[in-house]
Amino acid sequence: MFETLTERLNTVFKELRRHGKLSEKDVDAAMRDVRMALLEADVHYAVVKTFVSRVKERSIGHEVSRALNPAQQVIKIVNEELIATLGEPAALNLSGPKPHMIMLVGLQGSGKTTTAGKLAKLLRSQGERVMLVAADPYRPAAVQQLQTLGASLGVEVFVQPNMTPPDLAGMAYVKARQGGYSVMILDTAGRSQLDDSLMSELKAISDNVTPNEVLLVVDAMIGQEAVNIAQGFRQTVPITGLILSKMDGDARGGAAISIRSVTGVPIKFLGVSENLDGLEQFDPQRLSSRILGMGDMIGLIEKAEAGLDAEQAAKSAQKMLSGEFTLEDFRDQLRQVRKMGPIGQLLGMLPGNMTGGMAAQVDPQEAEKGLNRIEAIINSMTPDERRKPKVLNASRKRRIASGSGTEVMDINRLLRQYQEMQRMMKKIKKSGMRGLPPMFG
Repeated sequence: MFETLTERLNTVFKELRRHGKLSEKDVDAAMRDVRMALLEADVHYAVVKTFVSRVKERSIGHEVSRALNPAQQVIKIVNEELIATLGEPAALNLSGPKPHMIMLVGLQGSGKTTTAGKLAKLLRSQGERVMLVAADPYRPAAVQQLQTLGASLGVEVFVQPNMTPPDLAGMAYVKARQGGYSVMILDTAGRSQLDDSLMSELKAISDNVTPNEVLLVVDAMIGQEAVNIAQGFRQTVPITGLILSKMDGDARGGAAISIRSVTGVPIKFLGVSENLDGLEQFDPQRLSSRILGMGDMIGLIEKAEAGLDAEQAAKSAQKMLSGEFTLEDFRDQLRQVRKMGPIGQLLGMLPGNMTGGMAAQVDPQEAEKGLNRIEAIINSMTPDERRKPKVLNASRKRRIASGSGTEVMDINRLLRQYQEMQRMMKKIKKSGMRGLPPMFG
């Protein structure tokens, strides 16, 4: 989502690094470019004005003039002010007697129902006993979707036909309390536009059950309009936090930067993919690092911890160093990595200087197709061929290509990569960790 903004800001920073000392004229030119980059990213104009003013004021002061590297100091200031604009992180309020109620509100199509499932999975992984509540009687597909999500997660979904949402919420609360649930997530109805009947209903639900959290789910791809939507809901319902959905989209992303500053409501979560594990706790420092092209190594490590099997990874590493690493192990390792999320998303979390701009050059769809192709090739081999690739002659390769829907050259390419990896591992084993190639450093 922030790819274009990141590129524009890095161009500004690159120009600043060309100057040994920064004059006020240099800072003015840089701030003009920063202002244009933010406005083009659909950041609210008032937020842009305040942000640029603060950065400029600090950049022409003693803070930069006395720095050993003025350009780096300006980048540091931009990072700090961006973090301040994004606002402090805020945890979910799960205090008081159980069950704790989380009420999700938002416009139709904002992703409330999917977000309810994501939130249920996240909270369950933290030890909570969760119940989902289908409080949208107007769209049958919403109830069915929530039931499907609940079934896939093993989470109970409370449904009560022919009942008004305020009464349904009250009944669900009693059921959750009697059933020993610690958290209930209420998926309310959305509309195509803000209207009085929707707001009255949401207010009635809130008054009836007094939720711990009223979280507004906002589609991050709609830009500045997200700010207006948040303001509209806040006038009627006591919004306690924001969830920005579809942060993996290709829009300009200005809503994420603007919305906290304009509304004063904290962002609590970001929806970063369509998968049920695609919900991240909002961290302004990490988001700022991504926007400025510094990556998000902490987020990458968290994905690895959640998606990778440590025991299997250790066994694979041992096999690689002992020279017993087969194509079956290679396939299993690819599957482990893919559990962490889409390849494009993972590359985007690496700092730009680590990838050499790879994240911007790699087509995520092509990368995924490439991984699918590799897995299809290995799956089309016999167990003996996977363990002893040297037996692969021309006729076997043609059979594998036909079975996997690929070309013989694709198989040859995979075998070259596998052989290169084996050579690398032998070199490491022979010379110890001193021989570890840079890519593994």
